Amino acid sequence: MKLADIDHLGALGVAQLLTRAAEIFRGDSKRRGACVHLGDTGRLLVTGDLHDNPNHFVKVVNFARLDEPAHHVVLHELIHGERLTHGADMSWRMLAKVARLVEKYPGQVHVMLANHELAQAFNQPVSKGAGENTELFRAGLLCSFGDDAEIVDEAIQVFVRSLPLAVKTHSGILCSHSLPSMYDMKTFDIGVLDRDLIEDDYEARLGSAWQMTWGRNQKPEQLAGLAAAWGVKVFIAGHAAVPEGVAAAGEQLLLLNSDHEHGAVLALPLSYAISNAHELALRAIPIGSIEGSLGD
Repeated sequence: MKLADIDHLGALGVAQLLTRAAEIFRGDSKRRGACVHLGDTGRLLVTGDLHDNPNHFVKVVNFARLDEPAHHVVLHELIHGERLTHGADMSWRMLAKVARLVEKYPGQVHVMLANHELAQAFNQPVSKGAGENTELFRAGLLCSFGDDAEIVDEAIQVFVRSLPLAVKTHSGILCSHSLPSMYDMKTFDIGVLDRDLIEDDYEARLGSAWQMTWGRNQKPEQLAGLAAAWGVKVFIAGHAAVPEGVAAAGEQLLLLNSDHEHGAVLALPLSYAISNAHELALRAIPIGSIEGSLGD
């Protein structure tokens, strides 16, 4: 979807697009509570944080080959890039492009809740280096829509509230933006994936959705406990600086980044018999090696 096509929609068109995508997420027959459960047929393409990298997004979409109905792609951390336009963050456009993709391929495009989307929707401060991202993003809405910016802002809140926390495969892989920290396990609701999210789940530091999208430095024994409770063999997450694009943080956690020049993705048959995170790391694909760009 070209930027001109997005801009042509106007505030109401963008808001309606985001709202329709939210309805698709909530109506996905594979979703139970806050987790989407995939079967054992087809292929899954997993990305790391994208942070409004438009070239990498194009490559990911091309590589996902979604015209094949059994192909799926997992996306997260879509907004808040380091590139500003007239001092504003315009990454609402990435949300619109993804929403259009969701509408074109319902049930195949899975967007997971991440801390930057949560922060934006719930007006919580967050920074990735360019400044305070929630304010910069809001400035982008004002720059693009003027007095109608609130219409899009409210639709973004609906969109974010519709996002699941995780995508799980039949083979035992669980994709999520992050996992709760060791400290958060004292208050984290281990049953959060099996139920619909409520407003308290998004509360800073205390909510289970907040903890699952902001957590860092997980410990092997903690991962083993979560894996046993959720029937998982290996977790795939982002929310960590991975200069090489991919890294195994022990046997049960694979970390992916997809936003920088060494960004990577992981493509797997859904029938793949998973062993450990180190094995998965060897299958990662540099985004730079994938064909496609904004100029194509």
